[in-house]
Amino acid sequence: MTTTATPDTRSPRRAPAPRAALAGAAKYLSLALASAVVVIPLVVILFTSLKTSQEVGATGPLALPDDWFNFDNYVNAFRQGNMLQAFVNTTVILVVSTAGTVLIGSMTAYAIDRFEFRMKKLVVGLFLVATLVPGVTTQVATFQIVNDLGAFNTRWAPILLYLGTDIVSIYVFLQFIRSIPVSLDEAARLDGANSFTIYRRIILPMLKPAIATVVIVKGITVYNDFYIPFLYMPASDLGTISTSLFRFKGPFGAHWETISAGTILVILPTFVVFLALQRFIYSGFSAGSTK
Repeated sequence: MTTTATPDTRSPRRAPAPRAALAGAAKYLSLALASAVVVIPLVVILFTSLKTSQEVGATGPLALPDDWFNFDNYVNAFRQGNMLQAFVNTTVILVVSTAGTVLIGSMTAYAIDRFEFRMKKLVVGLFLVATLVPGVTTQVATFQIVNDLGAFNTRWAPILLYLGTDIVSIYVFLQFIRSIPVSLDEAARLDGANSFTIYRRIILPMLKPAIATVVIVKGITVYNDFYIPFLYMPASDLGTISTSLFRFKGPFGAHWETISAGTILVILPTFVVFLALQRFIYSGFSAGSTK
């Protein structure tokens, strides 16, 4: 028996079109440029933090330091800048503000989405209008209110301001709550659960991705904010990490090597927390909750 080989009629693989190759090159070029914009300033700050004051004045920003184990600037930033007390103040403000934002934002979004009340659309519209008003235009009235409440020069001043100006968190929670089936609420009500129990036992556990998003965005905002602590907490023992770095800026110059060392100390906690929480953003905890 003889067999005849059938010719291969498949067309040869074509080379990528020049336009596709150009698009791929442009994509990688844009990614490289974006990475450079983020990485180069951090590299400059790291190099500056390891240099002496003479090196900072005599060398360029991307010049390598002579001693890679020169940690004197970090010690000066931590001690002279009173960084330990600044970290304590920042942590207290950050934890209370973030926790309050999560509770207030999730409860408000739950009430807006699950309940019907008069002027509901007007309330949602006012939230949107509030985001369009620049905060600087209302600072005089805000300062007077904070002063009348006796919160000026205390940690409660930034906490109250951070809790009362975060409308974005409400919209973040609102979008996630709308993806949670109402059938879960109805099933819980058949078992005798009230509205608060439904929020605490069903809604809030399923908002973990939204909570992680709000915690990251709100936490970074509070952690890096300079204006509110500088204006409402001028006392030296109430400084935050952002205002403590300002102490190294004098009328006749600035100690950039010490400021850079303090900046590295400030960046590290934010970087660690972001790496720990970023995986929750893309997780779908509500998937598969109903059949």
